[in-house]
Amino acid sequence: MLSDQTKCRFCNKYLSDIFSTSSPEHMEEIANAKQCAIYKKGQVIFQEGAHPYGIYCINTGKVKLSHSGDEGREQIIRLVKPGDLIGYKALISNEPYTATATVLEDSAVCFIPRDLFLHLLQKDNALSLKMMQILTSELRRAETKITHLSQKPVRERLAETLLTLKETYGLEEDDQTINVTLSREEIANLVGTATESAIRLLSEFKKEKVIDLTGKKIRILRLQQLIKMANLQD
Repeated sequence: MLSDQTKCRFCNKYLSDIFSTSSPEHMEEIANAKQCAIYKKGQVIFQEGAHPYGIYCINTGKVKLSHSGDEGREQIIRLVKPGDLIGYKALISNEPYTATATVLEDSAVCFIPRDLFLHLLQKDNALSLKMMQILTSELRRAETKITHLSQKPVRERLAETLLTLKETYGLEEDDQTINVTLSREEIANLVGTATESAIRLLSEFKKEKVIDLTGKKIRILRLQQLIKMANLQD
């Protein structure tokens, strides 16, 4: 699965963003130790319950982080895009992964070994601050999601999920189609509802001409109406 070092060129931009304040010496340590792997759609990067051996930076492609809930039902807790780090919470807390990272489309992923990353956190104050900011931001998103799951109707949550997909992965060249392909079950898992409910509500959105559906592709026809339906007034 590991590629040769030349393919790590894909990660240079994103690693420089994450470690932008690190010293040249630290950047060189990362460049010498990191490994790039190409994962195919459906492959698992790491498994819930496994012990972390490093962190991962998504360079190209899309990844979902999911947790196995009651009766083994999948709950998608986060969608990952190029430039995002994954696996850092388990590594920092020295605990097993609480989620499984699965590739949604062919992806290039960089791996930075555990010992090096922890060493840099101890030596690099700017990196430590940046990681605290990342952790705080993720905690804030989790708190918001919990609040919405408990207080917002499913219809509003679905509208908000579609907007989140748009913000995370952008739109295709037609400037309307969300640039990610998810099954109806995956959308239901993101919303926190039954698959049947997600299918029914997507059909309602289509009848109302807010979206259009072509297979697994979702095209937003009336963005402002979708925003209104999501009731985003935080």
